[in-house]
Amino acid sequence: MRILLTNDDGIRAPGLIALYDALTDARSVFGGPIAEVVWPIAPLTAQSATSHGVTFHTPLMTSSERINDRMEGIAVDGRPADCVKLAVCSLWPERFGDGSRPDLVISGMNAGANVGINVIYSGTVGAAIEAAFLGVPSIAVSLHLGRGRPRFDLAAEHARRAIEKLLTGGIGPRGALKPHGCININIPRTEEPLAPGETPIPIPDEHPVAKSPDDHDPHEMPPMVVCPMNIHGLVDAYERRAAPSGATYYWAAGGGLDFRDADPGTDVDLLLRRCITVTPLRYDLTDHSERDRWRLLLDSTN
Repeated sequence: MRILLTNDDGIRAPGLIALYDALTDARSVFGGPIAEVVWPIAPLTAQSATSHGVTFHTPLMTSSERINDRMEGIAVDGRPADCVKLAVCSLWPERFGDGSRPDLVISGMNAGANVGINVIYSGTVGAAIEAAFLGVPSIAVSLHLGRGRPRFDLAAEHARRAIEKLLTGGIGPRGALKPHGCININIPRTEEPLAPGETPIPIPDEHPVAKSPDDHDPHEMPPMVVCPMNIHGLVDAYERRAAPSGATYYWAAGGGLDFRDADPGTDVDLLLRRCITVTPLRYDLTDHSERDRWRLLLDSTN
């Protein structure tokens, strides 16, 4: 199996490096790599909340990046969806031969959860859905951050175990993960207490995380649960400010996981209860349940 690895935090992000290590078994934790090829092709800079945006009017500059003694990849000066489109259409066949494409696209590991309505805004998920749209099965992986020090290495190990379970059903038209399939995975907080004098991650007080970062064992593999996406909106907030010129501007000040509500059994609820959430996604936005009603309405007016 050959995997295209991407993200929206940038090619040097700790989450991507940790997930690369886990997938390639650089630390001999699993007894073997998950794939024969794991090729990182990721944005040059952070592209959080760019959703499915793509670049049309400026060139997509690329560069080969040696991140450490284990990982080398391609940085694309564009958005996550750009990375996938460019990789599948050009970079992959240039390296592996005409007509070739990855067997699987993994996007992540994102620094921050992508649950609920955030799935729509997420560049991490946007990259995964772009792959599925192009016919390459995909998995988006995100890590819920708390106030402690994130253990990206341990979270990546949890993510690898979750990915292996998903892949046991096979990939392809007859497999569990089909060519146009996309799975969204969220790993619960995997962190340790801050060292004396270490600055905590700035999270609003209303942010729904446990008060203490030491209320869990980061080494323990959380349970996996298949669940739907929470569909309640965020409590948006903006600070009104004045520029030196006197012009008024607004700064987004809402909490990323401050939802108006979280229904039991949804990804938001289960992630906060320390489960690995697994949510199948699709890119077809058609409301199929409404098609017949609209047909009847239009037929009656003709």
